[in-house]
Amino acid sequence: MKSFNERAYDLLREVPKGKVTTYKEIANALGTSAYRAIGSAMKKNPYAPSVPCHRVVSSDGGIGGFNGCKEGKDITRKINMLMEEGIEFNGNKIKNFNDVIYRFI
Repeated sequence: MKSFNERAYDLLREVPKGKVTTYKEIANALGTSAYRAIGSAMKKNPYAPSVPCHRVVSSDGGIGGFNGCKEGKDITRKINMLMEEGIEFNGNKIKNFNDVIYRFI
């Protein structure tokens, strides 16, 4: 049986360029409310970039963390990576968030 983190990474591999998902969406798809555990799994992601943890954002459309940081150059890097994939921002919030969110079926 796969670990919690491995199951989270498997889900995240489904999220295509130009879309984002949330810590909550991944947790819900795994049948848990352990949103922080999802964040921890993303922080420890050994498979980047094939598991695109930069595509995981906060449920309010905020950028969330990246590489264990909530501010600074890593967040700027995350924003730049998402912009290269076609995601638009208004400050640190994703524009048209409901149009770009990927929900697991």
